[in-house]
Parts: sequence; C-alpha cells; structure tokens
Amino acid sequence: MISIKLKDGSIKEICDDSNVYDLASSISKNLAKSAIVGEVNGTLVDLSCKLKDNDQVNILTYDDENAVEVIRHSTAHIMAQAVKRININSKLAIGPSIKNGYYYDFDIESPLSAEDIDKIEIEMNNIIKENLKFERIDVSTEDAIKLMEEKGETYKVELIRDLPEGEKISLYKQGEFIDLCRGPHIPSTKYVKAFKLTSVAGAYWRGNEKNKMLQRIYGVAFANNTLLETHLHNVEEAKKRDHRKLGKELKLFNFVDEGVGFPFFLPKGVVLKNTLIDFWRTLHAEAGYVEIETPIMLNKRLWEVSGHWDHYKENMYTSIIDDEEFALKPMNCPGGMLVYKSEAHSYRDFPMRVGELGRVHRHELSGALHGLMRVRAFTQDDAHIFMLPNQIKSEIKGVIELIDKVYSKFGFKYNLELSTRPDNSMGSDEDWELAEDSLKGALDELSLDYKINEGDGAFYGPKIDFHLEDSIGRTWQCGTIQLDFQLPQRFELEYIGSDNEKRRPIVIHRVIYGSIERFLGILIEHFAGKFPTWLAPVQVKVLPISNKFNEYSESIKKKLSENGIRVEMDYRDEKIGYKIREARNERIPYIIVVGEKEEKENTISLRSRKNGDEGTFKLEFLIERISNEIRNKEL
Repeated sequence: MISIKLKDGSIKEICDDSNVYDLASSISKNLAKSAIVGEVNGTLVDLSCKLKDNDQVNILTYDDENAVEVIRHSTAHIMAQAVKRININSKLAIGPSIKNGYYYDFDIESPLSAEDIDKIEIEMNNIIKENLKFERIDVSTEDAIKLMEEKGETYKVELIRDLPEGEKISLYKQGEFIDLCRGPHIPSTKYVKAFKLTSVAGAYWRGNEKNKMLQRIYGVAFANNTLLETHLHNVEEAKKRDHRKLGKELKLFNFVDEGVGFPFFLPKGVVLKNTLIDFWRTLHAEAGYVEIETPIMLNKRLWEVSGHWDHYKENMYTSIIDDEEFALKPMNCPGGMLVYKSEAHSYRDFPMRVGELGRVHRHELSGALHGLMRVRAFTQDDAHIFMLPNQIKSEIKGVIELIDKVYSKFGFKYNLELSTRPDNSMGSDEDWELAEDSLKGALDELSLDYKINEGDGAFYGPKIDFHLEDSIGRTWQCGTIQLDFQLPQRFELEYIGSDNEKRRPIVIHRVIYGSIERFLGILIEHFAGKFPTWLAPVQVKVLPISNKFNEYSESIKKKLSENGIRVEMDYRDEKIGYKIREARNERIPYIIVVGEKEEKENTISLRSRKNGDEGTFKLEFLIERISNEIRNKEL
C-alpha cells in the first residue's frame, strides 16, 4: 500500500501500482466519472499516471478551469486528426490551447473554405463518438524523428531537432493519429462535450514572415453546451457592441488615412471624454490631489536618465530641434519627477499626491492598432504619490478606495492581482519586503480578494492590477498601482527627513482609466452605446411633430440647457415616427415629443430609453429627474 495526500489534507491508502484514475475510483464512482486530469505534486498529469508513496494529488473535473484547458488542447488534437482524415497530404505544425479554445496550424496547399470547416467539424464529432483512448508514448529523440520523417511531418521533425539535448520526448496517440506533445490529455475523445470551429486565418510558421504561410484553424471548447452557447452568444453580442462600429454610428470619433492610429474626436465624443475628465478631476480634488501639466516633448537626456532611451526607444517618436535630439513622451512619469525636483521638500510635505492628464505618444505597429483600444496617441490619467515608508499602506488603501469609487459609477465588477518581485528586480531585499507587505496589508485590511502573480511585478517594484469585467463577461486590465524604487534613484529625488538628513522618497505610480481613449472604447462596448444619463453626450432630444411647434420646442430646449442638461432638437420636416426611430438609434436617454396638445397644456410627451412611452408631464418634472440622475451619477 502507498499513502496519498489529498487536496483537503487527508491521507488515502491505495494499492501499489495505482494511477490517478484508480485513486478517483477509490474515493467515489461520481468522481471517477467526472475526472479529467490529475495534479500530482503541483504538475498536471494524465489520469493514467502512476502514483508513488507520499504524492500530493488533486483530481480535476469539468468544474476546474485547468481541466477545461486540457480538454481544449485535446480538442486541438481531435481537430488535427479530422484534418488528416479529410486531407491526408496536409502537414501538422503546432496546436496549443488558448483562452476559451485552441488552434492548430496546417500546411495545406488549397485554401480552406467554409464547406471544408463544416466537413472537419463533422469528422471531429465522428472521432468523439469513436471514444478513442489518448495513449502517451515516451520515446527517444531518434525514434521520434524517425517516426515523424516516415509520416512526412517535416514541421514536427524541426521541432524535435530544436529541443534541448536530453529532453524527454513524448507522443500521444488516439486511434490511427499520433502527434508530438508534452500532454497531459483527457482519457478519451468522448470527454469532449461542447466545441465549435470558429475561423481560419493565415499564420507564418514560428511567427516569422520569412517562413511559409500556414492555415490556422481556430475553435472553442467548453465543459458543457450551456457554456458554449453562452460564449457564442457573447461573441455575437460583442460584434454588435464593437466600439469602432458604434463610434461611427453615434458620431463620437473616427480615423483617417492621414493619421493612422491617431483618433479624431468629434463633438459628441469630446463631450463624452470631457465628462470622464471632469469626473476624474472632481474626485481627485476631493482626495487631496493637485494637478500638473508637463511638456509633450522633452530632450533625449531626460529619456536617458529615465531608462527609456535604452529600453523603449523603438516605440518613441523623435525629432531634431536646434541640433539636439528630442522625443515625444511615451509616458508622463519622467516629467513628474522633474516637477518634484523643481523645489526642495521636507518630510512634512508628504504625502504629495500629484495628478496629470498627460498626452503620450507610442509608435505601435500598424498590425496592432485596434480602434480606441490600441492607438498611437492617448491621454493617461497618471498620478504620482511621493511619500514616506510608513505611509505606503495608507496611501495604497486610499488609491484602492478611489479606484473603487470610479469603477462603481460605471457598474464594473473587478478582480485584483498582486504581482511580486521578478528575477530581474532592482533594489534591496528590505525595500521589496516592505513594499510587498504594504500592498498585501492594504488589500487584507480592506478585506479584498486577490490573486498573487509570483514574480510578475515590474523590475522597479511590485504592483496591483485591476481587471474590469464588462456586461458580457469580458475582462479588461485598466487600473494599476505600482511601487517604484528606481525612478527616485535615477532622478536623485530627495527630501529632508525629521533627522535633518537627506532621504529618498518612495513613489506610487497609478492610473485608474489607464488610457482615457481605451477606457472610452470599453465603456462604449460595456453599455452598447446606451450611456447612463450623466455620461450621455446628448441627454434629451426634442422632437416637434411639425414646424409650427418649433417655437414651443425651442423654449423647452432653452430651459433644459439652462439647467445644465445636454439637449438637441430635431428641426427636420420628417414624420414623427421616423424622428423617434432615429433618436432611439442614437441611444438618447430621453425623447420629448411636442405637438398641439403639449403646446396648449404647456406639457411634454415623454419617452425614455428604459421605459418607452411614459405619458405627459410638466417639463419641471423631467428637469428634476435628470438633474438627480446627473448629480448621483445613476446607472
């Protein structure tokens, strides 16, 4: 007998020569039935993996995301098998799991059509019904090369030859199909319950444009059909919410050939952007921040001191001025350090909370550009907090609470990740210990759940990242809180301590929106263009039934405007039904219809985006209602 330690800490005695599946069966029939893969001493393994005395074992089922990733990888193998059955001359490249699914790259002479994808999907279902067992085969490098050469799999041969000398080679076989793979895999093909092939794209072998272009088939896979259907629905919903499409329809922004990657904000887009900025400024003034503005272009010497010239120059736009090299700033931090250095400081000045809505430029590759989500010029809502070591925890808590105030107004839920010291870090062990303990302490005192990403911090300090979840379940990394030891040293920042000695301050870098442009893109998709009233570029649209009611409509528009409400009037000589449909398509929160009855009774006929036709009211009622929504920033 051998002793196995289970996830809950209990000890299970099982027979020698047992594998993970045997262990699951000894615990319960249901567990054995739903088991997908094992985790032995922290490593994912096949259910057929033999166990040793004192192993720590966790059995993963369909409910575990790591198990679902294994299902996705196995589905990629099933797809490759289906392709080989349909086109025996196709050659295999690579086929990993990715977020929500998988892909596989193939060398196939003729382009794949929609009909081809349908045939592959049908054959995959046949393979799943065949219930083919996934078998692991450990072989020598020589035998692996020989086998792949016999099969004509030249890409696999190249991969094997590039492996480090002495590397263990494993193959996986299901039915007649065999592939190079580290594993692990599901026990058999029948364990795939819900999948769909989604698209085909071109992909250079090994990502090198000098290599041959292959055909990449993408697919998704989930633990069950309900999750698959939800995902496919959300994909379609995301297409409808695409901020590039809505930005054009709602006349918020556009892009032109004369400035690829540089957004042009139209009047309504500027209103939306300025509303976000006004909200930011109000909250920061209340939280004790001062605002600065630093130049958009600065001398090369600054970027050498900051380290950007050595590590980021390929992403910077440069120019020669008076025979000296300058660069547009890719970030605001170095300018903020110069502001700090512009006068002497004492420990009594701290904490100093300094914000900047700074315009930055980054030379992004054209292929990476994506609407407002990835642009070449954007506004960062930066802030730098200069402080004493004993103020770190309280300032971190203050930033977290401020970020929560912002995100809650948009209805965002969020997840937190704490990234700790990386291998290439700078600074002393004492500094890092203090910084990490302070970040953890702040999160713990606020009773917040967070995930720790070991070794994923910046080289100059640990950080907390905020991942927003939008209305269709997608996540976006926006807010960041970073502790920095490097820039204060590089810029020789100083203050006079309580002991009259020169000390170096600690700096927090933080953003909330991140990039205002990107945050706008996220908001457009989150709300599907139906912004809450306080944020909407146009809050009310006045629609006279005919031109003879224009004068009364103008008086309504004037009174709304005088009360700080953003209002437009549709003067066009069109049928009222058409005007109403147009206003709905513009996602206007409130529509006022004005005709003979309303003019005679000095009232308005009100339609809202939420409730439809609401009936007749006095204008004062609507003014009070909208004013409350704006004041309270209601969703």
